[in-house]
Amino acid sequence: MTDFAQRRTMMVDNQVRPSDVTKYPIIEALLTVEREKFVPDALREAAYLGEYLPLAKGRVLLEPRNFAKMLDALEIGRTDLVLDLGIGFGYSSAVIARMAEAVIGVEDDETLAGEAEAALAGAGADNVVVETGALTAGAPQHGPYDVICIQGGVEELPAAIADQLKEGGRIACIFMDGNVGTVRIGHKVGGDISWRFAFNASAPVLSGFERSKEFSL
Repeated sequence: MTDFAQRRTMMVDNQVRPSDVTKYPIIEALLTVEREKFVPDALREAAYLGEYLPLAKGRVLLEPRNFAKMLDALEIGRTDLVLDLGIGFGYSSAVIARMAEAVIGVEDDETLAGEAEAALAGAGADNVVVETGALTAGAPQHGPYDVICIQGGVEELPAAIADQLKEGGRIACIFMDGNVGTVRIGHKVGGDISWRFAFNASAPVLSGFERSKEFSL
């Protein structure tokens, strides 16, 4: 029988801590949430590998290292309301829920959203609400948000998402330029988002987050 608890500990010790992620709330959440229950059954044995896992067409579960580093940079606190976009089977929301006051997880794939609701309920993540709808629309009815986290690549951030970030709030995006990606953390000040480089990472670009095509005659 697979010892997933031991694999969780190894994931944290071999992938997360060496990346200078040591804050207790993040470590505690990663050691507690059963990652293997938030992936397709066929990938349970691969759940703790240091690479992203395919969940559906164009959708992945981010690598533990990069996800942890995003959380570290976002500095999520106990009173924060978090918008989590592209949650797949709900793993990211389950982890964030252990650090935040509440999480609104948005998923545009109805099948994935159903899987996420079931997995989150099984994990006892009762401070997560799953909304099914376009990722580019977010969930304005619950906002504005202290923190926004996007579980996939972004070429261009939709204005509708930026508008849902509270003044003084933080957002993490994996900005993709071709095959090269960088994680940037944005802070909203005076109604505008100011970005800073965090680290290098890549992920498939989410549908609707592609750069607008420019046409010329």
